[in-house]
Amino acid sequence: MSDAKQKILLVEDDPGLQKQLKWSLADYELVVAADRDSAIAQLRRHEPPVVLLDLGLPPDADGATEGLAALQQILSLAPATKVIVVTGNLDRANAVQAIRHGAYDFFQKPFDPDVLALMITRALHVYALEIENRQLIARQGGSSLSGLITASDTMLKVCRTVEKVAPANATVLLLGESGTGKEVLARGVHELSPRAGKRFVAINCAAIPDTLLESELFGYEKGAFTGAAKQTIGRIEYANEGTLFLDEIGDLPMPLQAKLLRFLQERVIERLGGRGEIPVDVRVVCATHRDLAGMIREGSFREDLYYRLSEITIKIPPLRERPGDAVLLAQAFLERYARELGRSLKGFTADALAALEAHAWPGNVREMENLIKRAAIMADGTQITGADLGLDSAHAEPQPFNLRQARENAERLAVSRALAHSDGSIAQAAELLGITRPTLYDLMAKIGMK
Repeated sequence: MSDAKQKILLVEDDPGLQKQLKWSLADYELVVAADRDSAIAQLRRHEPPVVLLDLGLPPDADGATEGLAALQQILSLAPATKVIVVTGNLDRANAVQAIRHGAYDFFQKPFDPDVLALMITRALHVYALEIENRQLIARQGGSSLSGLITASDTMLKVCRTVEKVAPANATVLLLGESGTGKEVLARGVHELSPRAGKRFVAINCAAIPDTLLESELFGYEKGAFTGAAKQTIGRIEYANEGTLFLDEIGDLPMPLQAKLLRFLQERVIERLGGRGEIPVDVRVVCATHRDLAGMIREGSFREDLYYRLSEITIKIPPLRERPGDAVLLAQAFLERYARELGRSLKGFTADALAALEAHAWPGNVREMENLIKRAAIMADGTQITGADLGLDSAHAEPQPFNLRQARENAERLAVSRALAHSDGSIAQAAELLGITRPTLYDLMAKIGMK
């Protein structure tokens, strides 16, 4: 046992039994309540891992209705709490009913102190294991898609799709606005594939001049053109056995589209100035913010290339269509830049949170990252304010009418705000929300927040 005693909540109206249990359980800090209302108050205040609950509570001391109601209320407020019910010697039926309602175990009066102590020890051990497991899951959430932070259902579906397609060798086309995280997902495809131990080679087709892009992709032989002083392999060949990520594929010039199509069909390349075909085994992932279907109609993108690239197409929603993600991402970026800048910044003020939630984010996650970095540099206080962000919080998105959706959005938003205000502290966030830590963990798991 550590110096700090474990708290046990005893819900019992019999003073004699209270005294007996206090003596028997001297190794624990026993918090006592005599009825359901005081039991709930003590539960909220102390958050005990184990509750000893007498089913015969006033005003139904001879029955079990009040005790069973207390059991259900305790488990609704703190689902992880282990409730051990106390019953009379001839009251086995109510004990079984309590187990069906979620009680951990039961013991009968008169009780054996050694058996009860063993029961409590086991309950505490199970409680600790469950909390540790829940925290481990929370820490590891999203590790398969490193760098991606989301609690949005639409984005979580995208993640599940990536996890499904990654093991296959199909070509993947990622469609989404600029700054939505296409390269993060492309790396996720690579890291979850059998090629994870090989190279991930990225090239931005829009960032390299057309005259240089062909040699960058396919390489060149010595003397192929003025300045070609030695043989140089291209990005495609360099990525052999790994993954090639072609970002902004919609900006690829038409002559190179034909050459890329041939590579995708034949899986061989020819270096500039070369004569021989070189076989290359590479997984291709492409991304663009452009409307490829419209470009095909205009004649600026090859239809046959599009079908080769889009064996698997994944559409990435913009940040404005990912409820709750703005606050989550803002908090994550703030933690990163506060650490890098050596500043003690603890979350966002209420007006800053409102501004983050109301902003349309045309630049998506990239805009968010740049904004939070600037705010972290310029902020005068320990919290980021609306003025630090320079955003207008006057116009918010309309809320849904569907009650279930509205409730889920409200829960996600409330949890995001509480975590932002508490700098990620589960205990402080739970206190702000008026719930227990185990309840908050369960709520975060329900809404997909890691």
